[in-house]
Amino acid sequence: MGRSRKNKPVLEGLEITDIAAEGKSLGKVNDKVVFVTQTIPGDVVDVQVTKKRRNYYEGFPILFHSYSKLRIEPFCEHFGVCGGCKWQQLPYKEQLAFKQREVFNNLTRIGKVQLPEIMPILGSPSETFYRNKLEFTFSNKRWLTQDEMASDEVITDNNGLGFHIPGMFDKVVDIKQCHLQPEPSNSIRLDIKEYAEAHGLTFFDLRNRGGLLRTLMIRTATTGEVMVVLSFYEDDEVAREALLNHLIEKFPQVTSWMYVINGKANDTITDLPIELFAGRDHIFEVMEDLTFKIGPKSFFQTNSEQALNLYRVARDFAGLTGDETVYDLYTGTGTIANFLAHQAKKVIGIEYVPEAIEDAVVNAEINKIDNTTFMAGDMKDLLTAELFDKYGHPDVIITDPPRAGMHADVVQSILNAAPERIVYVSCNSATQARDLNLLDIRYTVAKVQPVDMFPHTHHVENVVLLERR
Repeated sequence: MGRSRKNKPVLEGLEITDIAAEGKSLGKVNDKVVFVTQTIPGDVVDVQVTKKRRNYYEGFPILFHSYSKLRIEPFCEHFGVCGGCKWQQLPYKEQLAFKQREVFNNLTRIGKVQLPEIMPILGSPSETFYRNKLEFTFSNKRWLTQDEMASDEVITDNNGLGFHIPGMFDKVVDIKQCHLQPEPSNSIRLDIKEYAEAHGLTFFDLRNRGGLLRTLMIRTATTGEVMVVLSFYEDDEVAREALLNHLIEKFPQVTSWMYVINGKANDTITDLPIELFAGRDHIFEVMEDLTFKIGPKSFFQTNSEQALNLYRVARDFAGLTGDETVYDLYTGTGTIANFLAHQAKKVIGIEYVPEAIEDAVVNAEINKIDNTTFMAGDMKDLLTAELFDKYGHPDVIITDPPRAGMHADVVQSILNAAPERIVYVSCNSATQARDLNLLDIRYTVAKVQPVDMFPHTHHVENVVLLERR
């Protein structure tokens, strides 16, 4: 099967047999697992190994001997390069099947808890153009295609505006069309690049740190409102205002034009003042009868249509009658808390990011919700008996932690509180399974509902209802 070179062996004729974690597939050679990118079960490939360990290899395909019968043609010209939408070659029905199986495997192998029959995964209403937020990077040294590198022609257009190559901080793919976000996202991005090059505006040098244009964020909403945030490395008021005025004239439908000067070592703008140039400093999203204000730093689920379905599952699992005190842990901007408030006696939302809590309070006010309370702080420090004495004992706890799952102290606090029901929303069923194992001492898993928020990626959300024994 294999032909080895000392440092970088090539594995010949490897049959891909299954889907692994993080969007990779796998095969086996001499009882050793080989994780391979850009392949699907049924492919037979030669693999260039990039990592060699005692129990496994990692690599990428350099030659396809035969293609899987499942394989379809990717719809994006940047597939396999930009790092996004890694499952485009797999029919969406098959993607959902693999995601469902991943949830089952994690809950059984890691959680080791008794499970009911897992409900069929909820597929996304939209398979493309479903994201409401994208962030692009300017680079004066864009990623060159294989054809460009093989050509004898001198490359003069080195500017790029797009996404980072996976694992390469200083290389950016110049995106022609992205299938993730609806218009006017593509048109705005392409027009900015065209204007910048026509007027000699410099793109950011990611390695040597210099240049005017650094990053671009575009937010859209199902209401039709649009926010654009441009990040500049240099503070050139004349060039900045000329660009923004051009964009305002070209895209009058945009609701919010904002900018930030970021001369830091990293691209993060959440710790910087973001200035309003024109329009509003926020846009609005609507879910059922609720309106949510979204600013440049707000967290909001990036698939708005599917987020509504996710929240409906959480509300259904909570089983509220109007008499319950609900605690919403990791509440973010209070979306779930406000979404449940009409069906509960009161909802207490807890989040460690103060700015998110400010948004949560504003969203409650916008929707005239008066039975929610929000507070910021470390979950493991706030979730105490004193808190419950002050705001009421929880009948239901909703928890939606980050990918790392819940801190062990938070799990213990939940066990101590002993609510009737826990609704656990997770973006990582592996860490969710670990936490379910810890909660198993007092709770049984009553319902499991996987939800696909991100088509053509390996990511999957999962909602679990736990009932007190």
